[in-house]
Parts: sequence; C-alpha cells; structure tokens
Amino acid sequence: MSPRKIGRMLKTLREARGLNQVELAKKAKVTTAYVSQLEAGKKKNPSLDVLQKLARALGCDVAELLG
Repeated sequence: MSPRKIGRMLKTLREARGLNQVELAKKAKVTTAYVSQLEAGKKKNPSLDVLQKLARALGCDVAELLG
C-alpha cells in the first residue's frame, strides 16, 4: 500500500473518532510530527509496531488501518 493511501486512511479514521493529530499521537505514544508525516504521505514504511500502536489508539485493527 502506498504511503498516501495509508495517510488518507489514518486521517479518515482519526477524524471519524473525533481526534486531532495531537490526541492521536498521545494515545498511540508517537510524536505529533510522525502522525502528520504519515497523513501527508511523507513517511514511508511505518513499522508494524507503530501501525499496531496507531490501530490500538483508533480502536481498530491494523488491517482496517491499511484499508
């Protein structure tokens, strides 16, 4: 999956849960800059660990996050 698709899905799921980037970053224990870069498609190949943290923070599984 391309970085842009991951970024769009991440933003869609985040907004659907009423979270901003700062809130998601805190819940997932990653930096706000990292979330921003992922959503913008600038960060390539996030690790499985980071994907799991984001999915957990969003209340979904990694497969849903990857679309």
